[in-house]
Amino acid sequence: MVAKPKQPDGISPDGSPDELTGLRARAQAWLDDDPDPATRDELRGVIDRLPATAAELADRFAGPLTFGTAGLRGPLRAGPNGMNLAVVTAAAAGLVGWLASRDASGPLVIGYDARHGSKEFAERTARVATGAGRPALLLPRPLPTPVLAYAVRALGAVAGVMVTASHNPPQDNGYKVYLGASTGGLRGAGAQIVPPVDAEIEAAIRAVGPLAAVPLGGPGTVLGDDTVAGYVRATAGLIDPDGPRGLTVAYTPLHGVGAAVLTSVFARAGFGVPGIVAEQAEPDPNFPTVSFPNPEEPGATDKLVALARQIGADIALANDPDADRCAVAVPDPVRGWRMLHGDEVGILLADHLVRQGRTGLYATTIVSSSLLRTLCAARGVPYGETLTGFKWIVRAEAGDAELAYGYEEALGYCVAPDQVRDKDGISAALTFAELAATLKAQGRTVTDRLDELAGEFGVHLTDQLSVRVDDLGEIGKTMAYIRGKTPKTLLDEPVTSVEDLTPAADVLILRTDSARVVVRPSGTEPKLKAYLEVVEPVVDGDVPAARERAAASVRALRTETAAALGIW
Repeated sequence: MVAKPKQPDGISPDGSPDELTGLRARAQAWLDDDPDPATRDELRGVIDRLPATAAELADRFAGPLTFGTAGLRGPLRAGPNGMNLAVVTAAAAGLVGWLASRDASGPLVIGYDARHGSKEFAERTARVATGAGRPALLLPRPLPTPVLAYAVRALGAVAGVMVTASHNPPQDNGYKVYLGASTGGLRGAGAQIVPPVDAEIEAAIRAVGPLAAVPLGGPGTVLGDDTVAGYVRATAGLIDPDGPRGLTVAYTPLHGVGAAVLTSVFARAGFGVPGIVAEQAEPDPNFPTVSFPNPEEPGATDKLVALARQIGADIALANDPDADRCAVAVPDPVRGWRMLHGDEVGILLADHLVRQGRTGLYATTIVSSSLLRTLCAARGVPYGETLTGFKWIVRAEAGDAELAYGYEEALGYCVAPDQVRDKDGISAALTFAELAATLKAQGRTVTDRLDELAGEFGVHLTDQLSVRVDDLGEIGKTMAYIRGKTPKTLLDEPVTSVEDLTPAADVLILRTDSARVVVRPSGTEPKLKAYLEVVEPVVDGDVPAARERAAASVRALRTETAAALGIW
C-alpha cells in the first residue's frame, strides 16, 4: 500500500536535542551517499534549517519506501521515504541482483513516462543493469505502460521496468517491475510481480551496500521505433479488418503519453483520427488542467465531454497519464453525456468478445460486478475471479482454459493477454470503438446494448464508498469495527453470507439475495473502499424503472454501509 508516511520511532515533531542529533546524523549519512547533486542540495537545505524542519526531516526518513507488488511509488523528494535517484539506484541494484540470484539470463527492458524524473530514473536503471553485466534495452521516448509490458514479451526480456506513477498527483513517481517468461512462468510472462517475488526483491534492495559501490555501466541500447511499431501493428490487428469504421471519437490523454500511440493505432486500424482535447494533448508532468490526473475523479473529463458535444462524437475516450486505463463516456438519451462505470465498460467488452467468438477464460476481481459471472454462465464461457489487481487477473485459472479477457472496475481492461499481460487502455479503447461502430452500423447505441444486457440479466448497479485517511491506523480500526459489528441485514434483507478473506487478503464480503458489499483497504492510496452492488430484476421489460429502483437501493446501501463502518 502507498501510504502517508509516518514518523519513525523515537522522533517527535518538536525534536529533543538527542533526537535531533540522531536524525541529523542519519540525514548526513544519506546525503554523503546520495548520487544526485540536486537532492543533496535539497536535503542539505532541510538539515540547515533544523530544528524548524525536524518534522519534515523525520517524515523524509520515516521510510524506506517499501518495494511491494506495485513496485515503488511515492513523492519526489530527497531521503529514503521518497522517489529519487538514490532510491532508484538501490532498487535497480536489488532487482538485477535478484535476477542474478535466480540465474535468469536475458536483457532488462526499461520504459518511462513523461513525469518529472522518469527519464533520469530509467537511464540510471539501465546503467545499473549494464554495470552488473546485464544488457539493458531502453524504450526510445516517454511511452505508455502497455508498450513496456508488450516489449517484455516481444523482446524476450528477462524482466521489465516501467518508471511511472500512473494517475497519481504530479509530485509523485513510481517504479513497476514486470517478469519475463523465465522468471514469471507461463501465466506471469510479461506480468507484474506477485508474492513472494516482491519480498525477495525488497530483501535484495535492503542488501545493497553503499551506493558509491554500485557499479555503473554504459547507457545500454536505446531502442528504435521497431518495438513501438510492433505494438501499434499488433494492437490494430486485434479487431475485424472488415468491420464498420463509421465513428466519431473524442479523446484525451489527460496530459499523459497516450495520444501519439493511440492515434497511430486508430489510423492503422482504419478509424478516423479522434478529436483530441487540445489543452491536454501533449505530455505535461504538471497536469495543469486537472486537479487530479485520474479519469475517475470528478471534473477530470469535463473538457473531454465538452469536446464530444462540440464535434458530435459517438463516444468519448480518456486514458490515464500512462495509458494503461481507459474511461468511456457516451451520450445518454435521458441523462445526456455520462461517464460509464468501469463495470459497464467491462461487461460491454466481455459481451462483445463473446459475440465475436473469443474463446477462453473471462476473469475479473472480487470487487467487480457479479454480472460477468452471470453472463459467462449463460453463454457457457469459463469464468475466473481473483483478488484485486491485474497481477492476479492475468494469472486467473479455471481448468485448462487460457485467459481470453480480464477486467477490473477501476477502468482496467486486458483484451489481448497474449500481447499485453496487463491492463491496456489503448487496445481497450480500440476494441470499444469497434463495438460502438458495429452498433452504430446497426442503428443502435452503446446504451441500447446496456439495456439489452439489463433486460436479460437484470440491472447490476455498482457504486463505491471511499474514505481517504491521514493516518493508516484508522483503516485498521474501521476494518476491526465492521468485523466486530457486522450488520445482520442490508436493505431490509438478511445478510446471507459473510466472507472474511484474512489472512490472504484484508477483505470482508457481505451478501444478501440482491446486494453485495466488499470492504477493503486501497492497494495504492491511503483509502478505505467499500464496493457496492445491487441487482434489480427487470419487470415487464421496463428497464428504466428497474434502473430507478436500483439507484434508490444503491443510495440506501451507501448510507447503511457507512453506518456499518462507523464513519457516519
